Amino acid sequence: MPVLNMISKKKRSFLPSEFQIKEWNDLKPYYDNLKNRTLMSLDDLKVWLKNRSELESIVAEDLAWRYIKMTCDTANQKHAESYKSFISTIQPEIAPYSNQLDKKLFNCPFKTQLLAGDLSLLQYKILIREIEKDIRIFRKKNIPLLTNIRKEKQRYAAITGAMSVKIVGKEYTLQQAGDFLQDNDRTIRENVFLKINDRRSKDRDKLDKLFNVLIKLRHQVAVNAGFKNFRDYTFVSLGRFDYTPEDCYAFHDSVAEVIVPVLNELAQDRKNKMRVEKLRPWDLQVDKDGCPPLKPFNNTDELIEKTKQCFYRLDPFLGDCLVTMKEMGHLDMESRKGKAPGGYNYPLDEIGVPFIFMNATSTLSDLVTIVHEGGHAVHSFLTKDLELVAFKHTPSEVAELASMSMELISMEHWDLFFDNEKDLLRAKRKHLEQIIETLPWVATIDKFQHWIYQNPDHKVDERVKKWNEIFDRFSSGVLDWHGLEHYKNYIWQKQLHLYEVPFYYIEYGIAQLGALAVWRNFKENPKKGLEKYLSALRLGYTRPIRDIYETAGIKFDFSKEYIRELIGFVKEELDKLRF
Repeated sequence: MPVLNMISKKKRSFLPSEFQIKEWNDLKPYYDNLKNRTLMSLDDLKVWLKNRSELESIVAEDLAWRYIKMTCDTANQKHAESYKSFISTIQPEIAPYSNQLDKKLFNCPFKTQLLAGDLSLLQYKILIREIEKDIRIFRKKNIPLLTNIRKEKQRYAAITGAMSVKIVGKEYTLQQAGDFLQDNDRTIRENVFLKINDRRSKDRDKLDKLFNVLIKLRHQVAVNAGFKNFRDYTFVSLGRFDYTPEDCYAFHDSVAEVIVPVLNELAQDRKNKMRVEKLRPWDLQVDKDGCPPLKPFNNTDELIEKTKQCFYRLDPFLGDCLVTMKEMGHLDMESRKGKAPGGYNYPLDEIGVPFIFMNATSTLSDLVTIVHEGGHAVHSFLTKDLELVAFKHTPSEVAELASMSMELISMEHWDLFFDNEKDLLRAKRKHLEQIIETLPWVATIDKFQHWIYQNPDHKVDERVKKWNEIFDRFSSGVLDWHGLEHYKNYIWQKQLHLYEVPFYYIEYGIAQLGALAVWRNFKENPKKGLEKYLSALRLGYTRPIRDIYETAGIKFDFSKEYIRELIGFVKEELDKLRF
């Protein structure tokens, strides 16, 4: 039996082993202890840091399970109320204490000794940098606003999780219905596309109003913290020390100049091979050569088993990670009514074994999702023994590098999912084409957010106009939306990041470029490429982003020249996959 399967929570040194969170008063004595404790030496400070880390791990894991249970069953009022109770009665009480603890650390006379020394202490410099940033943006008057934002965000999952459509008399979630868009019968695809978008349109105004509320609340948080707008506030709150909004604009321009022409080539090729007069939105997921839909697995048990074997082929440790999660019940894979949309890997800070949530049906995208989230999971396992919880929480540019690299590295063993050579080539080619299609979408969503929060008082019709302007710049001119403009105006509403994690999107583009470079290294030397990738992930957040990328053997670079170089590599790989 793999060693990982025996994972259990480490023995607590600060809180009782049986401690559970029921209300704020359960936690208050421990926060008071940390706030009031006298620190007489560097050793005292280190013990204090470990005690705080233990407390924060317990709190984070408790919140994680409440969120997981709520998203697994959005119709369960008990789970919804449990999560709501935490964010409305416990989190607001923690916030001022966290700020006081941050200041205690920042002003501690032994902080200088903590930061002194060799490179091995660099992680503390990263920690202090984060603490300083958190102190800068904290405002007590923002606590109720942030609580309201968390409550409003919860509504998005409830609204979208309840969406379903009937196809030939059977009810399907929108994720399940999306499988029909791979059907070779164009009439079926069009019918399903219209049904899905008609269903989304029923809640269009509701989602529009929700977004308006979130924009207003977020802007007020930013103003209260002394920022001109929420965009500027978020760049600080996310700890984006390694790049600026201007760098994002440069990324947008690079994608428009380098990637969109390739996107047009792919769209024209699709249109020609499908022999259609007009390429329509329901023509994008079907196989352009008329082959049946790729089906890498029949059920979620098979998906897990094949993914496990795929990971074992790469490295025994990777396979053990997935086995451990399965045996501990940390996987919820299938799509069902009442389940929130999307997928995620939620780290569980105390035990160190994360939870993967997704909505699998039987598609290639489901395969990509599990290896993507599996990459996040491996990252959690590799960092679980780092000394402080703060060292485990990496910036998104690093977290997404872990997941997106796993998509591409695992692709070398997708024969486990496709025993037919032609299907295997199709799957690999489709995934690489999807990467080319994803980069413009990332630029679209990111640029849209920049405009949204720099213009918080905009009207809905102005938002629609700006969305179309941005969408058209980054989408294929070959695709015909004539007569579907009422859908096109609001397709941004399906992007949950806009509602739940604003500005968490450019990271996908940055990390995708990094992942392509990791894959290129892996193709050249599998053993060395994998070792560098895993070595980078083991660092957690104990080094700056650029150092982590360098450890992986790649550059932290999203310039026009670098993008052109990497896309050239992708096109070469695509040429090898022709059949």
